[in-house]
Amino acid sequence: MSGLLAGKRLLVTGVITDASIAFAAARIAQEQGATVVLTGFGRLSLVERIAKRLPEPPPVIELDVTDPEHLAALPGKVGEHVDGLDGVLHSIAFGPQSVLGGEFLNAGWDDVAKALQVSTYSYQALAVACLPMMQPGGSIVGLTFDATKAWPVYDWMGVAKAGLESASRYLALHLGAKGIRSNLVSAGPLRTMAAKSIPGFEQFEEAWAGRAPLGWDLHDTSAAGKAICALLSDWFPATTGEVVHVDGGYHALGA
Repeated sequence: MSGLLAGKRLLVTGVITDASIAFAAARIAQEQGATVVLTGFGRLSLVERIAKRLPEPPPVIELDVTDPEHLAALPGKVGEHVDGLDGVLHSIAFGPQSVLGGEFLNAGWDDVAKALQVSTYSYQALAVACLPMMQPGGSIVGLTFDATKAWPVYDWMGVAKAGLESASRYLALHLGAKGIRSNLVSAGPLRTMAAKSIPGFEQFEEAWAGRAPLGWDLHDTSAAGKAICALLSDWFPATTGEVVHVDGGYHALGA
């Protein structure tokens, strides 16, 4: 089989609907020759139903990244379907409503801690869980939203993403000796389920297309999916600790 990811074995988290970035990445990865295993949490039957819309319906493993038992069991569960992993996509984030939508000054620690655990620490936790299945040349990719700025209504999730970007750099540092890369894709705003759950997110998403030099389609997840697949491939062998912006160029412009 030919393709950018021919022969690659990938674990993809975060497929909830076919509008998710993770779904686009899984679809493109399969089209490029990869074998894909999905994980789901909570609404597993929904993930299994969405998985059937991929070119080759992949197996779905239940994974709660905040549960040490789930993480410890992951290599065994993945091993039922593939004999190792070449790449992992971390597309997991969550924040209680109290930490978003302009509530930065009011959010309590318990809710902030949950957002940081799921959205930031889980990147390291998932990587460590997958290490026994990975060899030199492997790649871990996560999703961020430009954490160099403070965005309206994003609040503590923005802080969580800043932590994620730092965590990716530290993973790059500590996994480099094992020949494993860690990079993030920073996509512009997209009409995903995650975005719809953020109160007031539309405040700046509609202005994005007008300001981004290349323009921006709020409904097109394929550009982010292609960038993810490129980073999971062998075509960035010396790139790690990087944040690749897939946002139409919005990040490059001044106010």
